Amino acid sequence: MGTIGDCGLYERGARRGGRIPLEEAGAAAAATDGFVWIGLQQPTHQDIAEVAEQFGLPALAVEDAVRAHQRPKVEAYGPVLFAVLKPVHYVDHDETVDVSEVAVFLGPGFVITVRHGASDVLGAVRRELDGGSHPSLADFGPALVLYRAADLVVDEYERALELIGEDVDEIEEEVFGPGEDDQAERIYKLKREVAEFRRALVPLARPFEQLATGVVGHVPDATAHHFRDIHDHVLRATDQLESIDRLLTDVLQANTARVATEQSRIALRQNEDMRKISAWAAMALVPTAVAGVYGMNFEHMPELGWRYGYVGVLVLIAAACFTLYRSFRRNGWL
Repeated sequence: MGTIGDCGLYERGARRGGRIPLEEAGAAAAATDGFVWIGLQQPTHQDIAEVAEQFGLPALAVEDAVRAHQRPKVEAYGPVLFAVLKPVHYVDHDETVDVSEVAVFLGPGFVITVRHGASDVLGAVRRELDGGSHPSLADFGPALVLYRAADLVVDEYERALELIGEDVDEIEEEVFGPGEDDQAERIYKLKREVAEFRRALVPLARPFEQLATGVVGHVPDATAHHFRDIHDHVLRATDQLESIDRLLTDVLQANTARVATEQSRIALRQNEDMRKISAWAAMALVPTAVAGVYGMNFEHMPELGWRYGYVGVLVLIAAACFTLYRSFRRNGWL
């Protein structure tokens, strides 16, 4: 169920007064040199309908904001700028990337944010502004919220990449170390999480380049260098993520080769064991066959009446076994 998290008036980078009733937000936005910020959490179409009508939000962007699962982007709809960010949080003990979604509407005198997921990025930005942390950034206007949210999102990317890099180093030590555990499942899982991370990070490069170069005219020109800094951080994080993905691919190949080598070694050892077993079984077959023949209850069997027949049979058995033993030893079976 969606909720309206907060609705406040911000001037010169700080909050003025308390919470504004939603029905008064439009009038407050029209009367201020600052902006009104309305925060929505996982809203339904009914939750956002009043806000959309009051501020003239584009229907297509509203649909995207409610449905979520959008590609990170920045789009202009007349006087309204619509941006989608994908904050991430790396859960180290599970080695999973938790991806949230934040949609931001910027317009004349207003900011409307929509959050899906557990990310606290917007909460952190609001706490900064409520505490008057950014009076020097007052010339941003409504774009201040987008700038600070994007800055915090990119900072989270860098922290997540650092943790992922530590896990990759650990996997690499396991693969090239003395252990014999197969790391393929762990590597595949981490590559899948890296792919999820890539879908949140890589598409941001183009939108922030547009904000930095002034192609999107909804942010003050004087703030372009701030967005350029974020763009540089996005490019650096993208390069780092691609490097991690390539390293995981290399480690996976090395792990596959190691496992194949180990399996070949085991198969060779099993083959040697089978040859030894077969050799001993062949030698055991000689006395078994001879004893089986002479164990039959027939009266007229060769050498039954010979005085040295018993000793002769034992000598024959011993000679046959010795011959087989020498032959197997010579051929490397024993």
